[in-house]
Amino acid sequence: MKRLITPCLSALTGAILMAFSLPSIASTEDPHAQVMSESDFPSASQCASCHQQIYDEWSVSSHAYAGISPMFHKFEQAINNLAPTIDHFCVRCHMTVGTTLGENREMALWERSQVSREGITCITCHRVETAYNKANGERYIEPGEIFQPVVGSSNGEGLRQVIENKGKYRVATQQGERGAKIHNDVIQFETLNQSEFCVSCHQVAVNLGIKLEVVWDQYRDSPAHDAGIQCQECHMSNTPGIPGPKEKGSAAVIGSKKIDAKGSHANHGFYGPGYSIAHPGIFPHHPDAEDWSVEEWLQFDYRAGWGTEEFEESIEEMDDEPDFPDTWADSSDREDAREIIEENLEKLAHKRETRRQLMESGSRIDGPFFTADPQSGKKLRFKYEFHNLNSGHNLPSGSLGAQPEIWLNVALIDPDGETIWESGYVDSAGDMADLHSADVRAGTLPHDDQLFNLQTKFLTTNVKGTDREMYLPVQFDQDQIPFLRPPQQPVSVMNHPPFVRMEGRSIPPLGKRDASYTVPAKLMSKPGKYKLAVRARSRAEPIYFMRFVGATAEMEQSMNEWMLDMHPNTVEFEVKER
Repeated sequence: MKRLITPCLSALTGAILMAFSLPSIASTEDPHAQVMSESDFPSASQCASCHQQIYDEWSVSSHAYAGISPMFHKFEQAINNLAPTIDHFCVRCHMTVGTTLGENREMALWERSQVSREGITCITCHRVETAYNKANGERYIEPGEIFQPVVGSSNGEGLRQVIENKGKYRVATQQGERGAKIHNDVIQFETLNQSEFCVSCHQVAVNLGIKLEVVWDQYRDSPAHDAGIQCQECHMSNTPGIPGPKEKGSAAVIGSKKIDAKGSHANHGFYGPGYSIAHPGIFPHHPDAEDWSVEEWLQFDYRAGWGTEEFEESIEEMDDEPDFPDTWADSSDREDAREIIEENLEKLAHKRETRRQLMESGSRIDGPFFTADPQSGKKLRFKYEFHNLNSGHNLPSGSLGAQPEIWLNVALIDPDGETIWESGYVDSAGDMADLHSADVRAGTLPHDDQLFNLQTKFLTTNVKGTDREMYLPVQFDQDQIPFLRPPQQPVSVMNHPPFVRMEGRSIPPLGKRDASYTVPAKLMSKPGKYKLAVRARSRAEPIYFMRFVGATAEMEQSMNEWMLDMHPNTVEFEVKER
């Protein structure tokens, strides 16, 4: 069976970020004595008892995925192999609680604490009271058991009413009491609703100063910022990517009793274009899934149908039962696990639709526009206009210029139904046919000379030659260890690090870009009715980059399976006899 996370993944990052005691929510005499205590960093599954809707939304979000992502761990290991001084840098955002707990970089994912694997979990935001911090990813989480205060955007009036009626709601606010364990105060923290709160992890510079996360720069220079629209208004709204009123409803439900039912509910799915390629027993987070370890889940072959009625019936008809791992030898265990798998796959399918809604509401393709009346025996020239309708970010935006992909796939079909010309086609791995394609480099697939690609690239300058596109912002010199050459001038003067820069191709907020194409005359030999089909394709990672960092075949398969096609459209037009 294929394993999604290989032993190489066990080289996870880790370092100690000492928790900083904040006076307004301090509750212990010596908080530093409790930093290493996992119980002082409550898991999201503990919060789910009162905040089930929020937990369900968060559990499939990119925040919840940050500590699980096999691609993150592969990338993080690869860049540390190339430039070891980076060390624990990346994990400070991706597994904030894990670094606070002092989990070593070498710890395997399955050896880490549950709350560490939750990535950007509840307390990552709700136990922080730092308004703005320019230091990359350095957020200080206040330690404390579940009863300790949290910060929130509300004044906590609903919680106070619950505490005043503890018997009615059957809650516990301290050890020894019976009932649902709850935090005993909410400290209003208005910055939690402001874009500045997001900066520390969503505007990141590494090694020589090159920016891997650029969304804050884009937002700060955007019409959305000028209009006073905050990040949370789009990413936690009722409609993916559209600022507006939040969903009405309770933030908490204790038993069957809704707390502040007339309040507003911020969606904790944190709408975005990213998606999971992890084993669906591991992600989305599911409280029942914690009955098995990560290692055990990786042995569960969900693609083979384990635990389904059809599979289990087929087992009974076999003379020799398959050799299952010990954990999954009992059919009832496989069936119970399958229920979790199906629930998680349903969540992932729902997330795919919110991704589609987000991306399609934030973009538009107009066209085709012909430069002249199409005639047989003549070149066909046309264009599409690709619009970014998002007022807050570029298209695409996000992390790592060499990763988020959006490109156009355009095909021309002749009167006989044959595809006679195409741009935006992919190679055998699923990559675009540009200079990074393995098939193009091998000469088995022609280079796509008319490719319309919005993927930003890193450009690096090595010992010889001019700058070239590279997967990572690291020069590959003739040294055993890549030599990150220091600048002779400050980065602030040069506006980019020495010998490393980013070639931006994305569309700025509310901007547009033309995708122009030419079909050779020899292909337009027949008069009649032709079809032009177009779609925009969105993928979180290029496959060549995944192979560069050592991704598994299972990871590649999942990356392509969850790729999104947007704005598919086909038009018919007449090509007249010349």
